[in-house]
Amino acid sequence: MDELFNPDMGPEDLEPFGLALYGVVENFPVTMRSKNKRGIRIENDKVIDRNYSGPFLEKALETGQIQSGIPESGTYAGIPVVVSPIFDRKGEVVGAVGVVDLRHTSEDS
Repeated sequence: MDELFNPDMGPEDLEPFGLALYGVVENFPVTMRSKNKRGIRIENDKVIDRNYSGPFLEKALETGQIQSGIPESGTYAGIPVVVSPIFDRKGEVVGAVGVVDLRHTSEDS
């Protein structure tokens, strides 16, 4: 394939991208999945879930638009997240990647 990211990438394919992003966003949790397969959740410098999806990842895949807000359910319920769709060269949504903003957790209140 000549696409960097494709809709059938599994967790093992996503791991290098996810870990790189995790470092860039100063160790905030990162979530990522492809369109056709569940993905990964990264915390504490490692992949801690290889069968992950969440409501904002799903919404970004469905709409093709950036999603941000506070999930009411799932692993990060009550914590702000931002998720972006990932597009291929043809403009098709092939995945989604998200960052969890731990600066605004309820423990900080």
